[in-house]
Amino acid sequence: MFSKNLTKLRKRANLTQYQLADKLGFSRGQIANYEQGKREPDYETLGKIADFFDIGIDELLGRQPKEKDIFDDADALMFSDKEGFENLSEEEKEEIRKMLEDQLEYWIDKKRKDK
Repeated sequence: MFSKNLTKLRKRANLTQYQLADKLGFSRGQIANYEQGKREPDYETLGKIADFFDIGIDELLGRQPKEKDIFDDADALMFSDKEGFENLSEEEKEEIRKMLEDQLEYWIDKKRKDK
């Protein structure tokens, strides 16, 4: 995945392998080897490339961010000041989350229909 992403990023920046190599202080052959998947960069090199393209190393490697559960923040915001919430079982908390999710879907659908 890294090799494809590097090639895509380089082309998107309208750079040749020579130009990218020059900007990063690498040889053209090093860039070519990375793009062909013949060679894997070390961590320092990944950092230089990611910084150059202003992206994170995970993105450079093609890793997708994990989807965040909207209720992680909701718990903190809605229930942090509600006495006793932290004493509920995980099943009870999940039941509350499900009810809130159902209500949210209802209001979103209603809003769409009203338009």
